[in-house]
This record gives sequence, C-alpha cells and structure tokens, in this order.
Amino acid sequence: MAIRRKIVVTGAKGMLGTDLVARLRSSRRYEVVPVDVEDMDLTRLAQVKTVLLQHHPQVVIHCAAYTDVDRAEHERELAFAINGEGTKHIAFFCRELGAELIYMSTDYVFDGTKQIAYVETDRPNPINVYGASKLAGEEAVAVLLDNYKICRTSWLCGVHGHCFIDSILRAVAEGRPLSVVNDQIGRPTFTFDLVEALVWLLERSDYGIFHVTNSGYCSWYEFAKHIVQKSGAKRVALRPISSEQFRSLARRPHYSILENRHLEQLGFKGLPRWEDSLNEYFKRRSQLAASGDMLETAQPKGR
Repeated sequence: MAIRRKIVVTGAKGMLGTDLVARLRSSRRYEVVPVDVEDMDLTRLAQVKTVLLQHHPQVVIHCAAYTDVDRAEHERELAFAINGEGTKHIAFFCRELGAELIYMSTDYVFDGTKQIAYVETDRPNPINVYGASKLAGEEAVAVLLDNYKICRTSWLCGVHGHCFIDSILRAVAEGRPLSVVNDQIGRPTFTFDLVEALVWLLERSDYGIFHVTNSGYCSWYEFAKHIVQKSGAKRVALRPISSEQFRSLARRPHYSILENRHLEQLGFKGLPRWEDSLNEYFKRRSQLAASGDMLETAQPKGR
C-alpha cells in the first residue's frame, strides 16, 4: 500500500477549509489533519510548534487568516499578528520539518490601478490593512522557504460559510433595497472550484506564486444582478453606486482581476466561468438545505 502524504489544513472549519478537507479526504493519497483556531492560535509560536511537530506533515495548506477587511482598519495589530506573524510562525516550522507550504492569499495585495489583469510578477501595493497584512504573510513565506506555493484568489464564495451571495439573498428575502458598487471589477471564485486547482498544484513540484480564480470577470453590481436573477425573486430594488457613495472603512482596489498565467504555463486547463459556477453554487446550496446542513455563519469578512 502506498504511503499517504500527511497534510495539515489550517482554517479547516472555514468556507474554503471545509471544502478542501472534504476533497482531500475523498482521495486515498492523503492523510488529512484539520486544524482550526481552537486547536492552534497562530499568534502563539509555542502552539504552532506543538501542533506542527506533533503531526509532522509533509504539506501545510494555510487557509486560516484574519479576514475582516473593514475591521482591520481599526485592528491593524491583530490583523498583522495573525496574517503576518502567524504565517511566519507556520513557515518557520515548515522549514524545520522540510514541509511544503501552500499559503492562501488575496487580490487585495494590489492597488487596482493597473487596468489590465494582474499577473504573478506584478509588484504588490496594497491600499488597505487587510491586503498589507496578507502581503506580510507572503513575504515571510518567500523569505523562509523555497518549497512554497503562494496562491492568490479573489471574491471567494462557497456554501460552507457566509459570503457576498448570502448577503444579497438575505436582503432579497427581507425585501430590502440593495445598493451595490459598480466600479470595483474582479473575478468571483468558488471554493469547490478552487480546491480542484489546489489539489492539482499539490501534485506538482513547481513552486512560487500562483493566481487561482474562476474565469470571466464582473463588477460587484453585475454579480449581484446575477444572484438576484438566479434566486427567482421578483421586484427587487437593486441600484448601482460608486465606491465613494458606499463609504466603507477600507479602500478596495477598483480593478483586481487576477490572470492565472503561472497555472496556464504549467498546463492547467483553467477553472469554469464564474456564471457557470454560480449555477453550481445554487445547486449545492439547495442540496445542503434539503439535507438540513445549512449552517448559520458569521458576516462575510474577506477574500
């Protein structure tokens, strides 16, 4: 019998972590160790050491993060402690163990001024605390390790957590009017697609930075229109507004489309268009609701 690769997944109970753990466990190739905040506080070096040395993984897929984009503007120290120093702790012990690290990052490391899709070699320039803290994590990984894969994704949605889609559907159900920004352009990405790309990468010995998103792009307003249409709701008041009118605490990039160039160069066929995956999302959501497994989760926070 072949020896299975032991993989620690941090943030295992989160939106991405839940789908990732399930996908990895569906294969006989992996032994999966799910880890969440109650098991390991990323800000405590001793706890990270204890957990990783206890399990001695060949790979760590680091999904855990501080992801509240707006609150981070007031909680800068906490965001950097988790996303920067916490990731540094993970990377340090991956180096000690000789383990590969896959680190999940974000389109928010860019400022959104490029006006064409960002590639992996573009220079980051975050315009909010959340993005800066995730970039600090990227930098720690790159300094400490050679065998790393930094995977930037964007506008993440999934059925095992509260995301933008849930916010729109809740407003529709409550009959509330919706005002959604139309001057922020990006790529919605779905967890069930993203995990397939991560598993594909897991089987390769190629390292560096990867952009991993669904195909196509839209504004948040266009995304909301599609969600409302798929919901079957009638007479929903939905209007486009500018980012200036929305007045969020954190600035967000106006154009943060990620081109998956590195993956394409390696021969990856690409992920489905976001519109098709939105259909799949509703299908999976209905299946979960029918099984009684829909969870009440917190307000959506980050990418």
